Amino acid sequence: MRYPLVAALLAFSSAFPAIADVLTIKKDAPKQYVVKKGDTLWDISGVYLDEPWQWPDLWQMNPQIANPHLIYPGDALTLIYDKDGNPRLVKNPRYKKLSPEGRITPKGKQAVPTLPLELLRPYLSYEQAISADVIAQKPYILGASVNTKMNTMGHTLYVKGDLTLNEAYGVYRKGNDLVDPNTNEVLANKAELVAIVRAFRSGDVENGVPASVKVELVKQEIKPHDFLMPAMEGQMMPAYFTMKRPEAVLDGTIIAAANEMREFSTMDIVVLNLGSDQVKPGFVLDIQRQSPEVYDGRNGPRYREDSNSLEKFMTDANDVLGIESDEDSNVWHMPKEKVGELMVFKVYDNVSYALIVKNQHPIRVGDYAVIN
Repeated sequence: MRYPLVAALLAFSSAFPAIADVLTIKKDAPKQYVVKKGDTLWDISGVYLDEPWQWPDLWQMNPQIANPHLIYPGDALTLIYDKDGNPRLVKNPRYKKLSPEGRITPKGKQAVPTLPLELLRPYLSYEQAISADVIAQKPYILGASVNTKMNTMGHTLYVKGDLTLNEAYGVYRKGNDLVDPNTNEVLANKAELVAIVRAFRSGDVENGVPASVKVELVKQEIKPHDFLMPAMEGQMMPAYFTMKRPEAVLDGTIIAAANEMREFSTMDIVVLNLGSDQVKPGFVLDIQRQSPEVYDGRNGPRYREDSNSLEKFMTDANDVLGIESDEDSNVWHMPKEKVGELMVFKVYDNVSYALIVKNQHPIRVGDYAVIN
């Protein structure tokens, strides 16, 4: 049985410390599980545990596998209990399925991954978060060898900038501002890859000579002022993520989503107003949402949006004056509640990209990413 959402996270869990001392195995967990093609460690973890972060403890007593990353399709995993009653997952070397369809084939190089890279690759490769100041310093498209404002495959493009001969460059388009909702500061700009080009004339900006490039791959039509970066810049990613809860308290906000939708769910990508000095790839944070305020007046408790003008004014006045709710207050400020979890996978100076790995309700821009 497949757990698509679970697929993403196993990548990280192998080094994640247990949150609780006692592992709780799901009531419907199988005694034996045969690894299938396409499984990840996070898939398998989700079969046995409600909290997949505890995966390392489940593998703790496994003399056959020093590295739990190295299991393969066809391996049989057996659930056992040690002398202290702790559940452990081990490989069953005696397992052989003698059906024509399920015969175990010799193991190749394709060990079960912890992270489904194909799901994250578009966001690791096709979108960047770059400051406007940095973008302003990049080489950019001036025009083409034909009089067109939108260029595509086969076109020769001219670039304002000194390029390295024969090097491949990504052509990016400056996108929306990524704004911190607390300070209204622009933290970075989205930058979306639109094409790959290769330089065949290096150019000489100082003497007014443009560089020349040939278009090799197109995602979107290329426009004047799209800017260039070396093709591999910002493309590198770890093979495995060390998934862990940060030790320090963190208080961030979801400020955008890669899909530009109003609501998003498990396996969607979001942008946080947390940068490299606060988070690292593999950090797992809780997603929290502010519960609505309640005005408790003569007509009984009502949500703020259902209140009349006077009640809303009193709520706003309490906010401005910093009055906390107490038993005599008319305005009740409710706590934040957990609605999901996410994992940071790509970090910039002022923002980071994260994968939603669990959610009880649709996630929205404005929800909080926290460690309390």
